[in-house]
Amino acid sequence: MAKQLEDLDALFKGRHVERELIILCVRWYCRYKLSYRDLVEMMLERGLRVAHTTIMRWVQRYVPEFEKRWARYARKTGRSWRIDETYVKVRGQWGDLYRAVDRDGNTVDFRLSPKRDVAVAKAFLRKALRTQGHAPTCVTLDGYAASHRAVRELPDENPAWRRTKRRSSKYLNNLIEQDHRGLKSRTGPMLGFKNFDSAAITVAGVELMHRIHKDQFDISRLHLKDRTPASIWNAVLAA
Repeated sequence: MAKQLEDLDALFKGRHVERELIILCVRWYCRYKLSYRDLVEMMLERGLRVAHTTIMRWVQRYVPEFEKRWARYARKTGRSWRIDETYVKVRGQWGDLYRAVDRDGNTVDFRLSPKRDVAVAKAFLRKALRTQGHAPTCVTLDGYAASHRAVRELPDENPAWRRTKRRSSKYLNNLIEQDHRGLKSRTGPMLGFKNFDSAAITVAGVELMHRIHKDQFDISRLHLKDRTPASIWNAVLAA
């Protein structure tokens, strides 16, 4: 445990702000409709003077690490997936965000891409397969032809997809369209991103917080007595 705590200490080494406050800023920014400047004012009430650009750098630095550490506790999703695309504005242009949820509304995976085609659809499905460890028994798609072609061609490169059935249903995909709202309600107020890499990291942070909110992580093995958000985050990151 000492070695693990050393690793966590090393993650925040050199920061002139308490670890708990950095974690708080990052998770609040990704979860709530707050701007960086909103957080600057909120931290000032706690006696901390910090620039909005500093909080922005914290988000970019720590979201990937938070993702990896929470992933150890991720619950597997169901085998019936609903797949759809939504949009995120990057440098004034719309990027495509591929997302999938299972029949219970749990997030399967996501992938932000500057374009929308068969290759991108396949890349998203490969990523989802790596994340979940299994292919779905059924995928429900909208009418976009590239996504149908991707599912149709994947069994030729990976036998894991051979038993996956493909169907198209706008009604059944209402589930994921509603789930998009949780993401869009957070990314909308951000008024676009300056570059694609920062957009991808920020979206990953928003998706992580969305999954935590949906209780998609099993932290029972941590045997926590204190279940406050701060204690849960410290335990997950330190374990």
